[in-house]
Amino acid sequence: MKIFFYIMAGFGIIMLVLYTYIGGFTAPEVVVITSETKYVAGQPYEGSIEDAALSKAFQRAAEVLEKKELEGMLGSIYYNDPDKSGDSLKAFIGIIVPDTNNITLPAGYELRTVPGGRKVVHAEVTANVIVAPKKLYAAVFDYAEEENLKLEDFYVEWFPQEDIGVVEVPVRK
Repeated sequence: MKIFFYIMAGFGIIMLVLYTYIGGFTAPEVVVITSETKYVAGQPYEGSIEDAALSKAFQRAAEVLEKKELEGMLGSIYYNDPDKSGDSLKAFIGIIVPDTNNITLPAGYELRTVPGGRKVVHAEVTANVIVAPKKLYAAVFDYAEEENLKLEDFYVEWFPQEDIGVVEVPVRK
């Protein structure tokens, strides 16, 4: 029985160290800013968050960057909150490109513009992509509640560097 306790304690310590390493205890920074225009090259997705097609859309975006078909960073637009809509997601998954001059879109990709100049709740965290989205959205929603802000159901998420995640959500007028 003692050996089982030591094994479980050792496993727990390893998991705690791993969670710390991937940024599990890092708190996001949250501020209200005026957004900048963003250009997203990607593909639309509508369906369950459990659907393999969603995973394939993210894999395709990573492949586009890896093969240097486009310059930019992984990024997505979400048009609804799947927690509020029963697992149904409407999104646009792809790459946030720095500018649209002289770009050739990969097969199956289209370009969308997210207009700037809007008041948004901006959250940023240093954490692995495994934990970053959950931390970011929780921080945005908590901040909005604390500040009595109403948010739109429109989310722009991107990963400017490895282990850095950002999300912006417009404040409803």
